[in-house]
Amino acid sequence: MTDDPVQLRQRYERLELLYQVSQVIHSTLDPQQALRLILSEAVRLMRASSGSLVLVSPSGFLEIEAAHGLPEEAVKVRLRVGQGITGWVARTGKPARVGDVGRDPRYVALLPNVRSELAVPLEVAGQVRGVLNVDADREEAFTEGDQELLEALAVQAARVIHHTWLYAQLEQKVRLFETLVRVGQTINSTINLGDALAGITREACQLMGAKMCSLLMLDESRAWLDLKAHFGAGPDYLNKPRLSVEDSLVGVVVRRRKPTQVENVQTSGSYANVEVARREGIVSLLSVPLLFSGRAIGALNVYKGEPYLFANEEIRILSAFAELSALAIEKARLYERVVDVEEQLRQSEKLSALGLLAAEVAHEIRNPLTVLKMLYHSLDLRYPADDPRARDAQLMGENLDHLNRIVERILDFARRTEPELTRVDVNQVITDLGLLTRHKLRNQGVQLVRELAEGLPPIMADATQLEQAFLNLTLNAAEAMPSGGTLTISTRPVRVPRRGQAVTHVVVEFKDTGEGMSDEAMRHARDGSLLATTKKRGTGLGLAIVRRVVEAHGGKMTLKSRIGYGTSIGLTLPVEAVAGQEG
Repeated sequence: MTDDPVQLRQRYERLELLYQVSQVIHSTLDPQQALRLILSEAVRLMRASSGSLVLVSPSGFLEIEAAHGLPEEAVKVRLRVGQGITGWVARTGKPARVGDVGRDPRYVALLPNVRSELAVPLEVAGQVRGVLNVDADREEAFTEGDQELLEALAVQAARVIHHTWLYAQLEQKVRLFETLVRVGQTINSTINLGDALAGITREACQLMGAKMCSLLMLDESRAWLDLKAHFGAGPDYLNKPRLSVEDSLVGVVVRRRKPTQVENVQTSGSYANVEVARREGIVSLLSVPLLFSGRAIGALNVYKGEPYLFANEEIRILSAFAELSALAIEKARLYERVVDVEEQLRQSEKLSALGLLAAEVAHEIRNPLTVLKMLYHSLDLRYPADDPRARDAQLMGENLDHLNRIVERILDFARRTEPELTRVDVNQVITDLGLLTRHKLRNQGVQLVRELAEGLPPIMADATQLEQAFLNLTLNAAEAMPSGGTLTISTRPVRVPRRGQAVTHVVVEFKDTGEGMSDEAMRHARDGSLLATTKKRGTGLGLAIVRRVVEAHGGKMTLKSRIGYGTSIGLTLPVEAVAGQEG
């Protein structure tokens, strides 16, 4: 049995029309234009008076993506899924062909002259994501063949939508990658915590297309969340009270370490500052925890200016961004702690140097004071009790004793601590020193080069005193190169003659390309004077400390320098403790 020639002809015409529509659709790379072309062809082929292509938003509304023959006020109408004939199709996934809309209880009138309607679902990846709908101003306007044709057009539209969404996701992932690259650069370059926080909120706002972004961090008690950075926030938001971890929505995010979102904070009972949100014009919220090593340190919040439900992909993107941000925050915090430790070391250096200075001054005072005491006692000044000179002589003796006690106390305070000797890996001390000073050297444009001999034997030394000496030399070298340069730290073993035999020593050399030392400064340095310095200005206390540390370990310090060509300081340290070394 052959098909009816009329049906065959109609089928042929539909296929030809679909082919023509396909050609038109693929003639443009603009998805929005492609959807408008599909709809206009549907209206033309169905001989309809109007039509629309609606998509289901994440918030459950039907949003008109393309319209033909509809007035502007009708385009702005938002129906929920299940509302109207179009909403019924979106909810059930079934087509609806209504010959008389006036008799259908599902119908919601948007135009006064509509008599019949044909709506078919748009399925993307097996899920109904929208509806293709046409209307006519006459009853029973659409046939079964029209429905088949519209369903075929809906397949074409679904492909365009699917490709559009794939493209949008790809574009969003590209933007994420670019943002993550920028955050990576922030992690490696930003050492100021405030700058890092400001950069994080700015990038998050741009990444999510948000109206405003805020970053809150736990205080020391972990009971409160304080606003640390923002982008796009107004005065009302900035002046709102701090949030309790126990009693706030964002506090739940931190406690549970899981993201949460609110479609509209202005009507949410769980949002603490509804009035602030209304004055600021912020509506939807996505809050993700800032996690470092599995521990929450705060939360990152993005706000949009309209009701919105964030897709799972967007939540994953912001969560990944928050993880990198937490790393940047901890890195900046660590650097601040390193700077604090460095400052403490500098203060310790100053105190130690002051002790050395006090010791030298006390030594210089004690010698003439001893002479004065000897002369006083040799004079044997004895006067009758009623002679006023008797009281004067007594006061002279008492004050000489008082001055002597002061000198002894200064010497006791300044007396160097005997090194606590343990086996020390000099190469490891230098490696750790590089980590401590890398940011300061980088900021001053100083390149650190380490030439460390392999298999270097450990030495018997006080690791803390060595670290202090090496730190002094590194900081001195950096300050001698204000416009940048190269600091080379090298180690090597040597055999040094001692008491008729060769003994293994380790040489540590600090060589800079700085300004060099004057002849006067070199003389002071070789004499061990506190006036020795590798800098244009300074007291040379650092070099004095280094020399004392080296000598306390039974070693020696050598110095080579030339104005304009840099300075080289070598420390020769014995591998084994030297008997009777200075304490």
